[in-house]
Amino acid sequence: MAGKFEIYKDKAGEFRFRLKASNGQSILASEGYKAKSGCTNGIASVRKNAPDDARYERKTTESGKFRFNLKSGNHQIIGTSESYESESARDNGIESVKKNAPDASINDTTD
Repeated sequence: MAGKFEIYKDKAGEFRFRLKASNGQSILASEGYKAKSGCTNGIASVRKNAPDDARYERKTTESGKFRFNLKSGNHQIIGTSESYESESARDNGIESVKKNAPDASINDTTD
């Protein structure tokens, strides 16, 4: 089973997406979008930028956990990971986004 994007509405009524790996684990989450079209454009941007390692910003949180952001060509953040316990787990998350995002299906739960 391949990865999939899920489009959903948050408590504030904004559209968001999350990318889930084939095992169902969420590996990337978006910001909130006022319009669904912004959300679908965000998914298109993730698909386009995910294979490019230079688009990943690897970070360490103040509490010593590890995260990453996926950025577009204009350096805007288009997705953020969960927190990981180790650098290697974070790097595995990045590899999972690279592998899953380009061909992931879309499940729109807002219809």
